[in-house]
Amino acid sequence: MTMPLESVRVIDWTIYQQGPVATSMLGDLGADVIKVEERGVGDPGRGMTRTFGMSTALAGGRNYYFETNNRNKKSIALDLKTERGREVMYRLVENADVFVHNFRQGVPERLGLGYDTLSQHNPKLIYAVASGYGPNGDEANRPSIDPVGVARTGLMENVSAPGAEAPTYPQGGLADQMGAVMLSYGVLAALMARQLHGVGQKIDCSHLASVTWLQGLAVNCYLMLGKEMPRYDRSRAGNPISNYYQCADGKWLFIALMQPDRYWPDFCQAIGLPEMRDDSRFNTTEARTQNKAALIALLNEVFSTRTTQEWVAILKDFPDFIFETINRVSDLDKDPQFLANDYIVEVPHPDTGKLKMVGIPVKFSDTPGQIRMPAPQLGQHTEEVLTDICGFSWEEVGELAEQEVI
Repeated sequence: MTMPLESVRVIDWTIYQQGPVATSMLGDLGADVIKVEERGVGDPGRGMTRTFGMSTALAGGRNYYFETNNRNKKSIALDLKTERGREVMYRLVENADVFVHNFRQGVPERLGLGYDTLSQHNPKLIYAVASGYGPNGDEANRPSIDPVGVARTGLMENVSAPGAEAPTYPQGGLADQMGAVMLSYGVLAALMARQLHGVGQKIDCSHLASVTWLQGLAVNCYLMLGKEMPRYDRSRAGNPISNYYQCADGKWLFIALMQPDRYWPDFCQAIGLPEMRDDSRFNTTEARTQNKAALIALLNEVFSTRTTQEWVAILKDFPDFIFETINRVSDLDKDPQFLANDYIVEVPHPDTGKLKMVGIPVKFSDTPGQIRMPAPQLGQHTEEVLTDICGFSWEEVGELAEQEVI
């Protein structure tokens, strides 16, 4: 079955997470992604033996970090510091639609891989940069990794609990992930612009821009109202029936009834306190807000009397109720809804047999994406790419190997 980006070729000169995830997303949609790695070394992500204090190891010398960020790609190992290595890259670019990198400003230019140079080899090239601080300003060439994005944009403060002694760092590379999503969005828009207007162009998406956009409502609250959105404090929630409560099994349930007057009568019925419907302390939005501490304390007691699943069964009898259990990540691969939509999938893998991973988030009725291959071994496809795409003869490939270019 045809995939959305079939016939689109992407040259991926990226390392670690922000850039590699963006190109992997394009690969999920069918793009032919060729990962260009440093000869003999490869993407440093290959050597990530530990992240967040835990081992990343998989069978066959693989690691989950690199596998996560580099599925649906081919790998070519190349020495770009040599003239012949750059010649190979130029041949690749001539036969490509998109070029992606996430190196510091100035690095590509010193190697002859800046936009001005590559666009001469392919005027309609989409040249995409995953940056830290954006293309302009005094800090544009500063190095950046994920914590920089979550720190500089206010996200660490925004997700911290009220009264916390220190800001909270949300693990998992959120700035890198969001930067990747936004960069792939930019690439798709640039491809459409090229189709409509016939132009190639350079695009940039930074950690700062991406995480600021992720927090759009919170940031615009300050920009428009001059007030910072307060940290969420469940003990002082202004709408106590849009709040989370701990159940008898120790798990938590988030009730999200954002139109409290509409839902209040049925809510009282659902929790077994129909008489509370007309209680003057709680029977209007204003009254519930004024008496929020008393109502939250009461609901703490109510929800502690049953397990999470017992409450889920009760609340599902009210079809308009919006609520959800607060899961751990370890719950997701057992969640029927995730499995039904292939949000978590199991794919074949040459070293592990099978590997569970996050699936493709966007569903297409006629041109679905597909996880076609695992992350490549370093240089696994070098000969294939050089002969099939760049047009090198086998004799020339042998010369490049002898010269230690590949």
